[in-house]
Amino acid sequence: MVTTLIDSRRAWNIAAQVPDPEMPMLTLADLGVLRGVEIDADGSVVASLTPTYSGCPAMAEMRAEVAARLRAAGFAKVEIRTVLDPPWSTDWITPEGRRSLAEHGIAPPGAAPRGPIELTLSPTRRTVACPRCGSADTEETSRFAATSCKALWRCRACREPFEYVKEI
Repeated sequence: MVTTLIDSRRAWNIAAQVPDPEMPMLTLADLGVLRGVEIDADGSVVASLTPTYSGCPAMAEMRAEVAARLRAAGFAKVEIRTVLDPPWSTDWITPEGRRSLAEHGIAPPGAAPRGPIELTLSPTRRTVACPRCGSADTEETSRFAATSCKALWRCRACREPFEYVKEI
């Protein structure tokens, strides 16, 4: 039992350090997609991942990298499970992950909406602080950026463009 607990913690620490393929400044643990790592009765390592959204193209790379690192660390049997319920939320990004995003010029998301969400025909205005200068005088320039979970924004104060992780 003690060996299983030690192995389980070691396996978690290995999987937790895998960087997100689309935002490599974040680990899978900081992004909140690494849901758990366990050792089964037969000694298999089972790592559970939740995609940031359905059809996320980075999931295949995440699964492969977690499995490769665990095998390289000496775990012979590795299984990667996809967990869809509950769905991932940007609220799962750790405080360290949010700091890392900002340090890399990406505005971290605000709190995800709760309860009923009002639908409007016109875009809603949100305030996004510039990760470089902190100004709230910003504007969205494109709803989509390099990945589907980010948008492009520009700061009117420092005139710098930046990406923003959308709330999910």
